[in-house]
Amino acid sequence: MIRLSDEELETLLDDTESDRAERKESFKGDVPKKARQAVCAFANDLPNYNLPGILFIGTKDNGEPSYLDITDQLLRSLADMKTDGNILPLPVLSVEKRTLKGVEMAVVTVMPSDMPPVKYDGRIWIRTGPRRAIANEQDERILNEKRRYKNIPFDIYPIPSAQITDLSRIIFENEYLPAAFAADVLEANNRTYEERLASCKMIVSPDETTPTVLGLLSIGKTPQDFLSGAYAQFLRIDGIELADPVIDEEDIGGTLVEMLRRTEEKLSAHNRTMIDIVSSPTHNKEIAYPPAAIQQILYNAALHRTYESTNSPVRVYWFNDRIEIISPGGPYGNVTIENFGSSGITDYRNPNIADVLKTFGFIQSFGRGIATARKLMQENGNPDLEFQTTSSAVVCVLRGKS
Repeated sequence: MIRLSDEELETLLDDTESDRAERKESFKGDVPKKARQAVCAFANDLPNYNLPGILFIGTKDNGEPSYLDITDQLLRSLADMKTDGNILPLPVLSVEKRTLKGVEMAVVTVMPSDMPPVKYDGRIWIRTGPRRAIANEQDERILNEKRRYKNIPFDIYPIPSAQITDLSRIIFENEYLPAAFAADVLEANNRTYEERLASCKMIVSPDETTPTVLGLLSIGKTPQDFLSGAYAQFLRIDGIELADPVIDEEDIGGTLVEMLRRTEEKLSAHNRTMIDIVSSPTHNKEIAYPPAAIQQILYNAALHRTYESTNSPVRVYWFNDRIEIISPGGPYGNVTIENFGSSGITDYRNPNIADVLKTFGFIQSFGRGIATARKLMQENGNPDLEFQTTSSAVVCVLRGKS
């Protein structure tokens, strides 16, 4: 992150024509929506400044203070714009309380994205002078071209051996696009099939139609032909050791969405509900593991795993006393072996896969999966989650009730 000095911030605050600054008197009414539009536009950085955009909260349109009380709750609400999943890919931003012109203001600093175009609520927002606008076809082409020359993550690397015909147009147009973009945007869409694929990072560009890792995982006809480890291996073991008899097994492939749905079905089939008719006057239903807790850990395993230079799948091993979900690749970025699982510590090896999982409804918000799973396990009477982390894998153990 770049942290601007007070002098630099005050210069932006006073420059009412700047397309690197937006000012809001408060964070009420429709301001949270407009603030997210501004964050999206700053992240897209259409003018290619390669400099942060600034959202000021607590100032009038002319740059004069509105004397807003900058509370901790306000700062938390602003920080939620980063992880609530409405801006995709996730923006890089910081939130601070700063004293400018002798008055406290909230300052949101937004870095240009390495993975444009960035969307908010299914729309690609940009800055045109001091105004926000929705990107047109030419704007999207510029954003796509910018992405090609950035230091991009592996999940949007091209796969040279694949062709555009290896992607399913039916899945893309009938399932992905309606979930990813607002209806009015789709209705007014004059873009070609190749331009739409490029805008969604499924191919490199309209002119270079090589599918990306994201494209093959999201809408590929046979993703495992190109990414051999991109599947889930399920084993139901009748015992507590890996060498004990296997009573059910399946290698589950297909697109990322298909793999997750079929793995969930397999887990649901083995997660039996027990009915107690003895200990109380009414029937008590108990389930071995809270389904949503298993789902959260499974989604995390598929999202945070490494897909690069490995043939290893996500492994789901169900023993008589526990479930082990094994994700290839160790902790990434800000997450280390030492702080893994700590509240508020998160990073994304595959930020564009996160976008797809959010689009298809598997993730509602980011950075809360482990905390949610822990809470559900506790409420169901299960022991706490256990994690075993190395540089090459993360193992999550969900233990059954005693």
